[in-house]
Amino acid sequence: MQSNGYLMVFFWLLVLGLLTYVLLQRSVSRITRTPVWLLWLVMMLPALILTAWVMVNGGEESPPTALLVGLLVACPMLYWALIQKGRIALPQGVKAEGEDNQPTVPLPPKPALRPIDKDEEAMLQGCFPWSVYYLQNIEYRPQAMICRGQLRATPSVAYDTVRENIRRHFGDRFLVLFQEGLQGKPVFALVPNPQAEGGAKSQAQTRPGLALGLLLVTLFTTTAVGTYLAGVTEAQLQETPTLIFSGLPYAVSLLIILGCHEMGHYLTARRYGMQVTLPYFIPVPFFLGTLGAFIQMKSPVPNRRALFDVGIAGPLAGLVVAVPLLLWGLAQSTVVAIPETGSSLLNFEALDPKASLMLTLMSKLVLGSAVAADQAIQLHPVAIAGCLGLVVTALNLMPVGQLDGGHIVHAMYGQRIGGIVGQVARLLVFGLALVHPELMIWAILLFFIPAADQPALNDVSELDDRRDFLGLLALTLLVMIVLPAPGILTRLLY
Repeated sequence: MQSNGYLMVFFWLLVLGLLTYVLLQRSVSRITRTPVWLLWLVMMLPALILTAWVMVNGGEESPPTALLVGLLVACPMLYWALIQKGRIALPQGVKAEGEDNQPTVPLPPKPALRPIDKDEEAMLQGCFPWSVYYLQNIEYRPQAMICRGQLRATPSVAYDTVRENIRRHFGDRFLVLFQEGLQGKPVFALVPNPQAEGGAKSQAQTRPGLALGLLLVTLFTTTAVGTYLAGVTEAQLQETPTLIFSGLPYAVSLLIILGCHEMGHYLTARRYGMQVTLPYFIPVPFFLGTLGAFIQMKSPVPNRRALFDVGIAGPLAGLVVAVPLLLWGLAQSTVVAIPETGSSLLNFEALDPKASLMLTLMSKLVLGSAVAADQAIQLHPVAIAGCLGLVVTALNLMPVGQLDGGHIVHAMYGQRIGGIVGQVARLLVFGLALVHPELMIWAILLFFIPAADQPALNDVSELDDRRDFLGLLALTLLVMIVLPAPGILTRLLY
């Protein structure tokens, strides 16, 4: 039994290691010469040391708090120092981390910007009507042209006018960015359009065969896990193979929740004319049967409104499906005593509903007086899928970097404030992980996800009141899912 536990630990350590390496390869390999394997080792050091501690002590003794704090302080500092030591010099005019003197330009690695001649410069100046954006100077950089001036119209009108003028004179040669400058003055930047010569390649973004294949494999792995969750033993399955279908309620429910989440992103992105892949599921043969699903955006986000809508569409679409399934699953679940070893948010055989404010309210709504303060819930497989839907929604709503919550906060408050919120969120999640140890891996990963989100093309125009309200509602849902029920509420309900 203990060996099975060690195998599971090694499996999740392997998964964490692969995810960490992919994250590093995609996020920091282009900004530093420090070897990726060395950065990976620093990132994985807390998990490796804590795993060794558990194996040596047999899980009977918790790691010292000083060790935990030391690892989570020293490793991020060492990680940052290694990146800075090998940092690649950015092209002049591109904002480095912590600087505000230039706009953040998401420059493609190629092609290099061709210098414009005098006639083209005069043509470019004519693209900025004085009544919309009074152009004062143009700064030429290796891969960008920075156009500074005075904004004389609303940001949306200014951006749309200038973009259309540049498109009329220069075609699709440039991407036009509009961002906040040093004193809050909006600045235009023109960068090479990597899709200008993409042609058919830019259209071949979806791979339906791959998406369908991954979906079918994930359906199989989640069905196998669902069979186990339904209480079917291996001996029973060998004797009656048709019992495999008892895992379908869990599998179908979970895939619908994850699929709706990603399709919310996909359909919203397509509505804004963005190029995006179909949802790709990630199958695994253990634990939950899947590591979730993802889509990839292949074109820039046009504005903060689009960034907000794409970011919030996934969590809301997933919750619309997850909440009814969870309510139905709770009605089919069984109330049990809290085990002596304790309960947690991810202990589906004895889930303590008080570990989450939202779960507390939903369990009391469905089960009423049948569940007491000293009792837990043995979840029905459909309820497990619904509970995982809440967890996935909460993790994606974390307001950090390119997570859904990071997109939402960036769109609401701007890139700079969004980055500050991301830094604070990392610390808060770490504090929450001390209460919910099962979230510690996620808390560690958040420290290595860039806190600031990539800017939209028009990163100046603000949201309307309706979207601001929806953003605050989404962050409220995040708090309700991840925070335990307060004592005063539990005394009133139980």
